[in-house]
Amino acid sequence: MYDKVMESVEFINKQINIKPKIAVILGSGLGNLTNFIDNATEINYKSIPHFPQSTVIGHKGQLVAGNIGEKEIFVMDGRFHYYEGYSMREVTYPIYVFKKLGIEKIIISNAAGGINETFSNGTLMIIRDFINLFGTNPLIGTNDERFGSRFPDMTNPFSEKLIVLAKKIAVDFGIKYSEGTYLGTTGPSFETVAEIKMMKTFGADAVGMSTVPEVIISNYLGLEVLGISCITNMATGLSKVSHSHQNVIKEAKKIEHDFCLWISEIIKNI
Repeated sequence: MYDKVMESVEFINKQINIKPKIAVILGSGLGNLTNFIDNATEINYKSIPHFPQSTVIGHKGQLVAGNIGEKEIFVMDGRFHYYEGYSMREVTYPIYVFKKLGIEKIIISNAAGGINETFSNGTLMIIRDFINLFGTNPLIGTNDERFGSRFPDMTNPFSEKLIVLAKKIAVDFGIKYSEGTYLGTTGPSFETVAEIKMMKTFGADAVGMSTVPEVIISNYLGLEVLGISCITNMATGLSKVSHSHQNVIKEAKKIEHDFCLWISEIIKNI
């Protein structure tokens, strides 16, 4: 995979004239952050060698490079999910590319279901920890020491420094937030009532179908991670309406202004 990653890196470097140290992965319905980017260069995933393609509504499928304030950044407007049929290596492939492009810090966002009963639609949650219920791990297989060590530590998967900054920015701009543990599952079906009861006993505050693989690989590669969940629905048994991806997108759009303001100001102050 190393050679493929370097081919992707070489192609992307030919499209841009900046060297970002910060990257952002956008969750479902949160693509409006790209409107905050100045001097934007949009690179369709289809044109990048070895890149998977986004197939889910709410994921545009493009890598955007540019500036937010004085900070140079990459933004993934569209991610890849295990339930799309991709392998874990394919799901996390962009993180390897980011590392070789010089990225040092990554903000990973998602739309999620709320398990914590103090949450409601529109809650923004700083992810403090995660639970992996994918039944697999993106590091299974032969390890390439050019990327990272065989057994990476997950004691602190999210950067305390970035969490402190995110909390300060939220207070400064009057953005309400919570903190909690994100639990990742394969999807694409939403969870049952019994599953949500189980997840609550595990200590999960929110559940979704992404993020965990990317956080694992980011730590493996030595990147500092900030995770943000946008609660777009309360989980099964707590929600008063049936779940649908269309409703997730609809609710994400309601949160989008505060989310984009928060992320853009965090980037400016990193």
